[in-house]
Amino acid sequence: MKKSLIALGFGTLGLGIAEFVMMAILPYVAKELHISIPTAGHLISAYALGVCAGAPILTLARKLPLKNILLGLVTIMMIGNICAALSPHYWFMIGARFISGLPHGAYFGVASIVAEKLADKGKGSEAVSIMIAGMTIANLFGVPLGTSLSTLLSWRLTFLLVGIWGVIVLYFIWKWVPQVEGLPDTGFKGQFHFLKTTAPWLILGATMFGNGSVFCWYSYINPLLTHVSGFSANSITLLMILAGGGMVVGNLLGGRLADKYTPGRVAAVTQITIGFALLSIFFAARIDWLTALLMFLCTMGLFAVSSPLQVSILHFAKGGELLGAACIQVAFNLGNALGATLGALPLKAGLGYQYPALIGVPFAFLGFILLIVFSRKYETKSYKRSKTLSSDKAK
Repeated sequence: MKKSLIALGFGTLGLGIAEFVMMAILPYVAKELHISIPTAGHLISAYALGVCAGAPILTLARKLPLKNILLGLVTIMMIGNICAALSPHYWFMIGARFISGLPHGAYFGVASIVAEKLADKGKGSEAVSIMIAGMTIANLFGVPLGTSLSTLLSWRLTFLLVGIWGVIVLYFIWKWVPQVEGLPDTGFKGQFHFLKTTAPWLILGATMFGNGSVFCWYSYINPLLTHVSGFSANSITLLMILAGGGMVVGNLLGGRLADKYTPGRVAAVTQITIGFALLSIFFAARIDWLTALLMFLCTMGLFAVSSPLQVSILHFAKGGELLGAACIQVAFNLGNALGATLGALPLKAGLGYQYPALIGVPFAFLGFILLIVFSRKYETKSYKRSKTLSSDKAK
């Protein structure tokens, strides 16, 4: 494995902890800042808004070397998380979370381009999956660690450690990531030109609906496991590690399969699998071992689509690769917000915690349909054309 890809993965590890740990430590933050838990939930939204705002801002840095952009984004991550650790009150924390979110989508966008450029021939998707692996490791180890630190010491220490981790990331990106050829400057307007075609919208729509389908259920996974499946509260940490393990396996498997077949086809098969898994969770929620197995399958699918979708947008956002790759992360975060909001509706109506999974099913199938259309109408033609060009060059 190339050290440069590991360095890029170190960055996504820090971003993953910063994004996902807030969901686990929300009560501790609310108590110390003297706010209610629903109000503290705005801190999750502030991060998501930062992700959305950071993507278009990235177009202003399009003329800079890609390595320099990465170093700048990691610096912003450090500043945001250190500010979060030092927040004296709610509004300061809101600002810190917004700043923390700014580099998220932009980092994934730039790192995806760098990873693909550094990859061996025919290994682009696998290289991107290694870069994304940091996010899965964050869920496997980082979030449980941050939760334990918040319980035993202080939630502030969690964000301080992410800030310190940023220093390590800066060093290894500086040392291990080479300067790669930059992207052609198509001008500010040229960055948005790819949005005039249909294929990128199919990819972004599938990303949003697919991610939303999982987060309808995953946003309320804790009460589902304890109140419906019958697991004890003490076993939740181990179950979250199991879920994180699914993310790790899915991410690496998705990248490898996307190189062997085509990214769109792999993402479509994964998405339909998620749909059936969510439907099965609804009916089997009271069977503890089966629910745990289906949870592993769903989280595996959640990250199995990540690198295929990230690679797909790069191929269909010519002239606007930076913005396109960052927009995938915006679509993921919009899906998170959509899923959490719609998944709450049956709970507010007094239904059981297995019903959010049922709400996610139609969104999973909608994501599948969009991916099938994309794969058959656009990706297959592009794949055949590239194969023809490669054979012509060989001759």
